This record gives sequence, C-alpha cells and structure tokens, in this order.
Amino acid sequence: MSTVIKNGHVIDPASGVSEKLDVLFEGDTIVKIGKDLSGDESIDATGCVVCPGLVDIHVHFREPGFESKETIETGSRAAARGGFTTVVPMANTNPVIDNAGMVEFVNRRARETACIKIRPAACATKGMMGKEITEMAELKDVGAVAVTDDGKDIPNSNVMRRVLEYAKMVDLPYMAHCEDHDLSGGGAMNEGYTATTLGIPGIPKACEEIAIARNTRLAWLTGAHIHIQHVTTAEGIDIIRRYKKKGVKVTCEAAPHHWSLTDEAVRDFNSNAKMNPPLREQVDCDGIIEGIKDGTVDCIATDHAPHTATEKSVEFADAPFGIIGLETSLARVITDLVEPGHITLERAIELMTVAGSRLCDLGVGELKEGGAADICIFDPKAEWEVQESEFGSRSKNSPFIGETLKGLVKHTICDGKSVYSRG
Repeated sequence: MSTVIKNGHVIDPASGVSEKLDVLFEGDTIVKIGKDLSGDESIDATGCVVCPGLVDIHVHFREPGFESKETIETGSRAAARGGFTTVVPMANTNPVIDNAGMVEFVNRRARETACIKIRPAACATKGMMGKEITEMAELKDVGAVAVTDDGKDIPNSNVMRRVLEYAKMVDLPYMAHCEDHDLSGGGAMNEGYTATTLGIPGIPKACEEIAIARNTRLAWLTGAHIHIQHVTTAEGIDIIRRYKKKGVKVTCEAAPHHWSLTDEAVRDFNSNAKMNPPLREQVDCDGIIEGIKDGTVDCIATDHAPHTATEKSVEFADAPFGIIGLETSLARVITDLVEPGHITLERAIELMTVAGSRLCDLGVGELKEGGAADICIFDPKAEWEVQESEFGSRSKNSPFIGETLKGLVKHTICDGKSVYSRG
C-alpha cells in the first residue's frame, strides 16, 4: 500500500525545500516528492507543515532500573506525540550503559517495545565514576552513537583528556554535562535573588561556565568533538562562541525550558520547575536565544527527564532534578522562537531534525526520495492547552501544564507506520 500526504507545506532543511508539495511513501520508504501525486491512501495536510520526523539527541527513558518513571515503550510513545521519530537516550540508568551487553539490551528492548527509532548513548567511564574509561570501540560496534557521563561531569582533567582522545580515535562525540560539583554541591536552584528570598541553596552560574571552559579547552588540546549539553547561561554561550571562532570542534544544545522560564518559576516551590542545570535569569534566557539566532547553538534537545509524582511531591530541596519535555518541545520552539521572529520556521525545523542527526551521525532527519519515511505533520498556527491527562509519558512532571502554546502535532510516521495521529 502506498500513502500520499497531500496539500501540505513541505519543509526539508537538508535540501532547502520549503514549498507546497505532496509526499508519497510506500512501505518504509519515500518514493516521490512532487506535485499532484496519488497513492492507495491519502493524508490531508491542508494548513500543515510536512517535515522530517524530529530528532532529539538528549532524552532519559530510565530503562533499565527506573521503569516507574519511564520505559523505552512509554518514552517512545511520548516522543511520537511530540513529532519525534529518532531519539538518543542517555546512559545513566541502573545499571548504567557502560558495556556492550547493556547497549544490546537497550537495542533489544527498543526493537520489542518502541514505536520510534532508539539510538543509545553509552557511558564514557565505567560506572559513571569518572575514573576508568569504557571500551568505546566495542560500544560503537554494537550501536552506541555517543559517549557521555550525562548527569555527572568528569572531575579529573587528565581522565577527561584521555576520554576525549579515545572518543576521537573511534569517531564518537563526547556529550558533556558541564558542572563543577564542588561549586554546585547542595544547591537546588539558581543562585541569586530568588533563591535567597526563598531560602533555597543556590547553584552558581560559575559552576557551569568553569566546566564549559575546561572541557572545551581540553577538546581544543585533543582535537576531539565535544558536545556541550543543555547550556543555561549567557556567559556559557559566549565561551562556546569564542572557542568556535578558534576552530575548536565544539557543538552545543539548548533545551526549551532554559529559554522559556526563569528561576521565578520556582517562587511557589514548584518542584516541576526544578532541573539540573537549573533555570537561570532573564539575561541568560536572552543569551540562549541570541546563541540560537547567531548559530552558536547547534541543535535543540529536550533533556526529557521523567520522575514520578511521588518523587516530586516532597520539599523542594529534596525533590529530584528533571522535567519532561518531548511533547511540548515543538510548540515551545514555535511559540517562543518562531512567532516572535527570532528564527524562521525552516531554521527551527533544522535545529530539531538534521542538525542533531549530523552531530551524532544518525543518518536521519531528512525528507528525500529513497530515504526513510520518517515524517512529522503539524499545524504551526493551532493553539492548544498543555494538559497533564494528555501526556503519553509515564510521568507528568512538566512546568508547562496549563499553558496555551502554538504548534500542534497532527501525525507522526516512523518507517512508514503511523505511530501517532491526533484524535
């Protein structure tokens, strides 16, 4: 059976296409992109954008070990509702993904339960202890697309150097969670006026900025590709900008909550606004948006981090860090970046598709004849209210519940199969 998507505005940043076209696919493959196409079945995309399935290179699906928060199955379902067809789950599970057997476990569970493509990252050090380097070549052979100790920075600079050298040798990006733990220890939110008035221990911006500077300097030394995760400060963006100008192979990502919310969101002790790195100040939101506008930020990622309601329903300082974000990401980008005119819709889709794919060499994020039928169809003008009851994720820890956003996913197709259709 062939299916044609008709009357939609096709945007494919990889080829520069942005016009009204039809997309015809058969099985798991796009057969033709053009005008006046026909197929056995059709999807009417009038008023909608048709683009590559979205790509997120930074999510947490919690399996194995924390299945009460999320599983590969439920995480993939949440991703599909958000328009994503490929995601990269992090390795800080229990046990952690630090050997070939664990990578194969994730791949097997993905084949058995996921409705989208799962491309796992693996640990850079054994046990995520920051001491002994993992067998990266073996991890890559069984499907790891990046190495990272996400959730932790590697405190020993010599170990970090060797990690980068090994990652370069096997041609894997190192994804860096940048945090000086000696500076941030015991903190629960951004250090500043709001934290002081609430009596909550603060996490200074310097703990992130110092780590960005050190890690990027080591990437310069080794020639390795370092990817800085979830940058939250204007100075952090500027450090990356300066190293890019020096020719260092450094890339970075921004998460929607870090440009759309400030630490004022914590004022009512809302633990759903608690994440690490934390929400900062308006000057930092503005700095991130400027980094997106000038190309310093290479892609957008959610850092989707589910936690149960029980875990979050405690005193703020005791609640775990993290929020979910897959199902609101596209709408936040349209609402906060496209509608105000910071970036074009075409650039937004690039940041959420082929940009992340290229960073991890995933080979996805494009609409092309002969390519995979991974497709997102969304209405960029439709408004909708974020409701807890509609989340596909097993967890509901979102600070955006009750907000009205613009940009609604109507259909998600992965390998030619409908994995989400609104209504």
